Amino acid sequence: MGALSHLRVLDLSRVLAGPWAGQILADLGADVIKIERPGSGDDTRAWGPPFLKDSRGENTSEAAYYLSANRNKQSVTIDFTRPEGQKLVRELAAKSDIVIENFKVDGLKAYGLDYESLQAENPRLIYCSITGFGQTGPYAKRAGYDFMIQALGGLMSLTGLPEGEEGAGPVKVGVALTDILTGLYSTSAILAALAHRDQGGAGQHIDMALLDVQVACLANQAMNYLTTGKPPRRLGNAHPNIVPYQDFPTADGDFILTVGNDSQFRKFAEVAEQPQWAEDPRFITNKQRVAHRAELIPLIRQATVFKTTSEWVVALERAGVPCGPINDVAQVFADPQVQARGLRLDLPHALGGIVPQVASPIRLSGTPVEYRRAPPLLGEHTLEVLTGVLGLPEEAVMALRKAGVL
Repeated sequence: MGALSHLRVLDLSRVLAGPWAGQILADLGADVIKIERPGSGDDTRAWGPPFLKDSRGENTSEAAYYLSANRNKQSVTIDFTRPEGQKLVRELAAKSDIVIENFKVDGLKAYGLDYESLQAENPRLIYCSITGFGQTGPYAKRAGYDFMIQALGGLMSLTGLPEGEEGAGPVKVGVALTDILTGLYSTSAILAALAHRDQGGAGQHIDMALLDVQVACLANQAMNYLTTGKPPRRLGNAHPNIVPYQDFPTADGDFILTVGNDSQFRKFAEVAEQPQWAEDPRFITNKQRVAHRAELIPLIRQATVFKTTSEWVVALERAGVPCGPINDVAQVFADPQVQARGLRLDLPHALGGIVPQVASPIRLSGTPVEYRRAPPLLGEHTLEVLTGVLGLPEEAVMALRKAGVL
């Protein structure tokens, strides 16, 4: 039994941040019911190519994007713009512990599916709202998307080549990182609210905003600004507070060198056959190396080009200096450590064949993650949930389907 197998989650969210939180809870054992629009469902079902291929190698209707965030859920199609659909969702919420939604502020109030309405029927309900800018403030009514928030929230100002270099300019992160981080923070908030409820408290409303999360995750870069009053600048792959901590060219490509302390720098200098670097007053401490970054980095670049990436990785790992290759995604899944940790898995899919998945990184010794279901087809579990959870007769479900409510 999963750690959260006693909980039911009603997932009204779509795209990534909300579904990511829902998938984490589902991986941990929660019964997650995903409510989708009849006929179309989650927007990401159509965000392809690529699409999942069936056993004959033909494209199916299931986009890879959707498959990344909806494992272990049940899909129920309900049109809650109609009174009959609203009644069904309210009844499901009354039998749930958690609701996750990412509609615009007050977007569900017209349907009687807002926190106040559902909490009145289920005081123990934990209701997590995820929006671009939160429930308050001058931007609250605006729609918010990951790319926009990466820009507005400062992340893109820190990502990309330094000013003056060819190709310089702000760059977004290659995955929707703000959405992912918001999903993770939302999961933490939900678990905290559950802990409070289990100590005798009531349910509560969780207000999560992509912008809040993005600003919080500026981490040391935010503090670099707050303590100096100077906005950090783009450094490409370099680190603002540690040197050397970036990419360097090799005889056959590039590798990453991450020297975290002065002892590691001395070891690196020895492997690079430049022991004098570790005695040079300009480079002897990290503080000095940061101050003299412009002098040190070219010296290291001149040295690293004489060995291959593999030679550097082997030699530096032997010396205890952190480093690594720059892998593409194919190389990631071919890496022996990734394979040993089982980070790729295959699940049987309703359309035949299998669907590949990236395993959860959560490793619990007593209540491990379980992979019970592949990401569901649109409406795959509508009959099962409405008859099993709400106790509706099968004929009533068929009538609602015929009427276009399901």
